[in-house]
Amino acid sequence: MTESTAGALLREVARLYTRAQRVVADCCRTTSTQCHLLTELGRSGPLSLSELGLRVSLEKSWVSRAVEAMVARGLVTKAPNPSDARSWLVTLTAEGERTVHELNQTLDEHAQQLLASLSERDRAAVETSLLTLLKALRDDPAATCCLPPAGRQEPLPGSPTCR
Repeated sequence: MTESTAGALLREVARLYTRAQRVVADCCRTTSTQCHLLTELGRSGPLSLSELGLRVSLEKSWVSRAVEAMVARGLVTKAPNPSDARSWLVTLTAEGERTVHELNQTLDEHAQQLLASLSERDRAAVETSLLTLLKALRDDPAATCCLPPAGRQEPLPGSPTCR
């Protein structure tokens, strides 16, 4: 396989899998943007509006509108950030946590169903390949440019910003 074929194959797998996830999960009965934000909050815990936007590569205005809609639905709370009076801290509510759990469970079941169509040998090969790819992505500055090091809430000063 050539590098250009591998790139096209990876993009196509990502595109089709993302489409399938949206269809299967009905994106938690929210907009796609809200779904991304809920998933990130479920993964990382409370975040400032700006950090949340960085992590999902969305403009602050998109994040702010989506968060306001999620506040109205009772999925998140927005409160003054105790560590930075100039910003807001977004936190999942119990209903938001239930929604994220339901979404993850639905997507996990879909992945199991998808992989069940493969032979045991192919499933093992896919799992090994995905673990290898995950390691490569975690080591890739382009994939992690907006994420703080583990355990930090904010990116390091001077770290690259995503556009």
